[in-house]
Amino acid sequence: MKTILAAASVALAGMAQAADIAVLASPAMKEAYVELVPRFERSSGNRVTTTWAGTADIMKRMQAREAFDVVIAAASSLDELTDSGRLVAGSRKDLVRSGVGVTVRAGAPQPDISTADAVKRAVLAAKSVGISTGPSGVYMSGLFERMGIAAELKPKLKVPPSGAQIAELVAKGEIELGFQQVSEIVHVKGAQYVGPLPAEIQRITVFAGAVHAASQEPDAALALLEFLASPEHAALLQKHGLEPGASAPY
Repeated sequence: MKTILAAASVALAGMAQAADIAVLASPAMKEAYVELVPRFERSSGNRVTTTWAGTADIMKRMQAREAFDVVIAAASSLDELTDSGRLVAGSRKDLVRSGVGVTVRAGAPQPDISTADAVKRAVLAAKSVGISTGPSGVYMSGLFERMGIAAELKPKLKVPPSGAQIAELVAKGEIELGFQQVSEIVHVKGAQYVGPLPAEIQRITVFAGAVHAASQEPDAALALLEFLASPEHAALLQKHGLEPGASAPY
């Protein structure tokens, strides 16, 4: 009887220690994340619930003081949220690096994107061009300005609401030429990943995670971030068009 009671006490203690971790995350690393989180849950006994949102929506929800345990977004956005007191200072973990890629509908001719001039020609030749409201879209908008084609491009430029997957709209035929994080393009059925922007105009974004200042499970939240940031996941990240995020500029 004592043995049974002892075993029951251990089991109850384990249940009491299990944490429910609420995450608000950008879709930029979604494919890799959904593979990694079940591993974390099995090894830790904790449970993770994730809400996916684009960068603009993440910032709105944080300003509205919605509470999560972990927020995953572009590192620059997390720094802004940390400065405003929404996230715990010093809790940021760089998770992945992601470049900007180009996509067209599956079966469509693939444009030359080997140089900056080639990308410019492809953009001008396309009947419609799509960019996101996230980091890649902000960058592409500025790039079109620097290329001197923003005004000419404006009538055919499509910028769907925050969180939209550009490649999915390309696959549906709603956009002819799309630009977004490589990781958000490579697995979309019906869309063809053409390749990354050439190095001369490429933009690498670091996506990171940090603990929310109102987290009820800060230790478990930090443990999740440390797990996601582990260098042992490099091969899995690369499979999904990502690179480990440590010590990279954004």
